[in-house]
Parts: sequence; structure tokens; C-alpha cells
Amino acid sequence: MTGEQIETLFGLMLEYTIPTLKIFGYTLLYSIPLGMIVALLKMCRFKPVSWITNVYILIMRGTPLLLQLIVAQYSVPYIVKSDICPGFLRDMLGGVDIRSEAYTFNMMLIAFVLNYAAYFAEIFRGGIESIPKGQYEAAVALGFGRIQTFFRIILPQVIRRVLPASSNEIITLVKDTSLASAIPYMEIMYIAKKQVPTYASLLPLFMAGLFYFAFAMVLTLLLSLIEKSLDPMWRRSVKTFGKGIFSRGDA
Repeated sequence: MTGEQIETLFGLMLEYTIPTLKIFGYTLLYSIPLGMIVALLKMCRFKPVSWITNVYILIMRGTPLLLQLIVAQYSVPYIVKSDICPGFLRDMLGGVDIRSEAYTFNMMLIAFVLNYAAYFAEIFRGGIESIPKGQYEAAVALGFGRIQTFFRIILPQVIRRVLPASSNEIITLVKDTSLASAIPYMEIMYIAKKQVPTYASLLPLFMAGLFYFAFAMVLTLLLSLIEKSLDPMWRRSVKTFGKGIFSRGDA
């Protein structure tokens, strides 16, 4: 490939980075709060709720994300044609344009969010259950209600404890966005595969890999900084270092 072709290909990849970022951003935006809700539902003392939640988590974690994307994409036509589909649901879904880009993105996003919410739910549940019961008792003794206890005492500690595991899921999400090319949704991997026969070269795939690698590296550094900033020992050492610098300046 010539330098001009590589430059053109790079510009094309850069253009389709935005759809990839949309998948990543919206999935995190919705799956993290949904994961917290699912975690609380799984810990619910009302057994039917916890059982249904367990089944949902088992299905989402036990089947491939690619399969879930395909089912989400092609579910509406089959639901509409089904004999057991209620009339009101058939009328509501009958007007959906399954060939539109908005439909493809929305159904794909539903699959991503439901899948990652199940993983985040298990991470959050482990974090919540790792908090000693004595902290709940101390909060009650201080006059805190359940909501105050959760948001002001428990949640900040849970965030610190689950951040390393959540960071792994976030990095995995960067790579999983490439599965959207199977729908197909026009993002980096989809465009890269389309360019392989055009240029008769595997370079588009390698360039796509570099884009994912760079994105993952930036996120890794950012999440590492966030993890350190939440560590009380690290913050204390930074303050001590800053005071030392200013005290030398005054001297």
C-alpha cells in the first residue's frame, strides 16, 4: 500500500471511531447504574425477586455476547410474526423500521447494556457484601437512615473496592465493541473488514487493532489514576509531598 492509501485509510478509521465511542459510552452510562440495581435485587430477601435476578445474570453471563447481539437485532421481526404475540404489541412493533440505523444501534445497545449490567452486578454485589456489618450498626447508632448509610458510608467504600475489577470490564468493553460489526453496525472493525478486499491487504485490520490498543491504553492510564486518587494512603502522600515543596519555596 502507498503512503497516500494509508493516509486515506487512517482518515476513514478516524471517522468511524465516533460510532465505536458511542457504543462504549452509552453502554457504560446505562449498564453501571443498571448493574447496581440488579445487584441490590439479587440481594433482596424476597426470594422470587432474587431467583429471577439470578436467572437473568446466569443467561447473560452464560451465553456469548455475539449471540445476544444477533438475537436482539432479529428479535422484532420474529416477535411480530409469532402467533402468540399480543395484538397491541404487534401494532406497536409493526411500525418499527428494522432497516434503519437507529433501530440497529438501539437493539445493539440493549444487548450490550443487559450483558454488561449482569457482570457489573456481580462485581457490585461482591463489593457490598465485603463491607463489615459493624459499619451498618455504627451508622444506625449515629442516627443514619438506610439510604443515608448506603450513599454516605457504604457506597464510597464499595467504589474503591470494585474499581479494579470494574476497570477490567471497562477495558474488555473496548474490545467487545468490535462485535457490533456482525450486526452489521458501521464502526472501526466493520470498516476495516470492508477495506481488506479493496486494498488486497491485511493492513486495515492491523490499523483497527492499533486504534483499539490506543483506546485501551488511554483508559488503562485514566482508570489507574482514578484508582490511586481514591486510595487514602496515596492522597495523604501527595498532600505531604505538596506541603514539602511549598515549605521549601517559602524558605
